[in-house]
Amino acid sequence: MFTDNDSIITATTINPYLLDAPTVLIKSRSKPISSVEPMNYGSMPIDDGNLILSSEEKDHLLSNDPLLKKFIRPYYGGREILHSTPRYCLWLVGITPADLRSHPSIIKYIDATREFREASHRPGTLKAAERPAEFGEIRQPKSGQVIVLPKVSSERRKYIPIEYMDSKNIINGSALMIQNANLYMFGVLNSVVHNAWMRVVAGRMKSDYQYSAKIVYNNFPWPEIDNRQKEAIAKTAQGIISARKDDPDATLAELYAPKNFENIEIDLRKAHEANDKAVLKAYGLKPLVTELEIVQHLFRMYEQLTSSE
Repeated sequence: MFTDNDSIITATTINPYLLDAPTVLIKSRSKPISSVEPMNYGSMPIDDGNLILSSEEKDHLLSNDPLLKKFIRPYYGGREILHSTPRYCLWLVGITPADLRSHPSIIKYIDATREFREASHRPGTLKAAERPAEFGEIRQPKSGQVIVLPKVSSERRKYIPIEYMDSKNIINGSALMIQNANLYMFGVLNSVVHNAWMRVVAGRMKSDYQYSAKIVYNNFPWPEIDNRQKEAIAKTAQGIISARKDDPDATLAELYAPKNFENIEIDLRKAHEANDKAVLKAYGLKPLVTELEIVQHLFRMYEQLTSSE
């Protein structure tokens, strides 16, 4: 079989992914094969845009009612994550009648949301009309950190741009989110190991990778390691976050654009290399391993994890 650089290798087995690896077919799963936090879409407003605010709308509301700030949150989808341009939303979970009397300027947004939902023929949307101040589908955690991924990422990037955020930021349904996240998880997902797996099993939107929780994440084999190794990966993951902050005006899309990543963002690239080394070690792989060898190893792990099915 031919490799990407047109060299020829002899394959023992060619699996459905055209790799010399165990013959397994990755299937859609509702939960991860490893013991990790689930990945889901973000929350869905189902509001016809009535609970979503532009930066200008947010500023106008706050200029008239500064105390409304506690009900307005940054609002991120895939595009906002990549380009660091959050919109805002009215996040009114748990709002009381007394709050509404104190902030009458938001009542029109709630009424418009109710009218939109009541006009729907979808049972779930009609049910959501009974609580028009809240998003129609809420998956946002009340505390902790979240890991956020765009659903679509350019094939030219070496790493999917993944964000690590406080749960005060509301994530919408155009992005994927992991609740109760930690730096260890962030490190593994930002590694060459996870990205090599993604490049093989993910779907495509034109030439770009389309990330699916049910295919990519839920089938990804995580390493069985002790706390010491997890702490080592958490440390290198923090190194990635710190290196990003060295160029605070750059968006994730700019940081991970291939030419920038290779030629300008030297510290970020080195931080990823250190993280890759720590994650590869956790999988029992050598630092100079190829992506093919990584994926072969992951397919063997997958085969073992699913052998009882």
